[in-house]
Amino acid sequence: MLFINNHNDRESKEGDKPSRKKPMYPVSEGLRNYLKLHGREVKLPVTYNNLLNYTWSVPIQDKYGKDTLWEKLSYDSRDWNYIREGLVKIYAILKTEGDFSFVSHLDVARIDYCTFGNSHPFRIRIVNKFNDNYDHYYIKIADASRIYGLELEHILSPNRITFFTDENTLVEEHIPGIPGDIFMQQMMNNPETNKIRFAKEFVKFNERCFVRLLGDMRSYNFVVGITPDIEDYQYRLRSIDFDQQSYEGRRNLYLPQFFKENFPFVEVALSHLNRESIEQYQAEERTMITFRLATARYRIKDLLDNMTVDVISTPDKINQLKKELGEYLKTNAYEKCHSMGEIVKTHLKQTLRKNLLLVQKNLGKAKR
Repeated sequence: MLFINNHNDRESKEGDKPSRKKPMYPVSEGLRNYLKLHGREVKLPVTYNNLLNYTWSVPIQDKYGKDTLWEKLSYDSRDWNYIREGLVKIYAILKTEGDFSFVSHLDVARIDYCTFGNSHPFRIRIVNKFNDNYDHYYIKIADASRIYGLELEHILSPNRITFFTDENTLVEEHIPGIPGDIFMQQMMNNPETNKIRFAKEFVKFNERCFVRLLGDMRSYNFVVGITPDIEDYQYRLRSIDFDQQSYEGRRNLYLPQFFKENFPFVEVALSHLNRESIEQYQAEERTMITFRLATARYRIKDLLDNMTVDVISTPDKINQLKKELGEYLKTNAYEKCHSMGEIVKTHLKQTLRKNLLLVQKNLGKAKR
């Protein structure tokens, strides 16, 4: 998809919005076996349902007095010790593969609950009692769409993600970065912001989402990581919400460039990059995805084999998406797809075809 021809829809069209309420899809037996095989299924001391037994909550406001849509929770003293100990152990499972020798100086500083969105997550703040340093992680309902999204991110993106499941509970590590909408409001126009480098990363992020069909990447669903570099800064955009993995039927919902919330980022890309540069960065990203795909080909095959037989969307959305992708890429390759997993598998082949041929050709030369 060319940025140079971008027609971002700034008016409010209901048809161009993601579904307001996406259903939770249960983890199938095949996906559960995949998670066990790759060390993602772990017996957890505290579950999502345990955390629902709070006694009262207080709305959390930001420093400007605006409601954050998060609530700080309190628990009955009879339940608190069990919950606190279990949450500290979960943190150890995330960070040290279950080595509990360090948990004595860790504690739970706060448990927050978000009533906004589909997943209704709990945010756990863990604090080091010696130096008050803190970290976060999240506990959510184990939704199959989100799990496929997390795995595809882990395999195909430049980012590694740690998460675990236990029956209907999903534990995710915190992904650090500045929320895209906050970066847009507070940092985009700062003198030290290198807009050319940021524009490059937005183009690559846009391509990455489209190739693996991750939807609803509006500015508040991804973060911006900033790394000091020689004489300047490097940027990386990272998804933080994966529950819209291959769910929607509209092609444009898998391209961040088409969300009106992202239009300032699109304008930066269009004003600082020419057609040749944009096409170069798109090709670079597809090449890197192809290398990751080739490296993890057995794991991605196992994942997609399960995804193709799983139900993670509705028949009307499946039919709409395969029709729109087929028209856009001018191919009938999607016509035989009967699930979102089959569409993702076909889409990877269609968008990475040229790159896959080059990688195979180079591997053949290396073997000779």
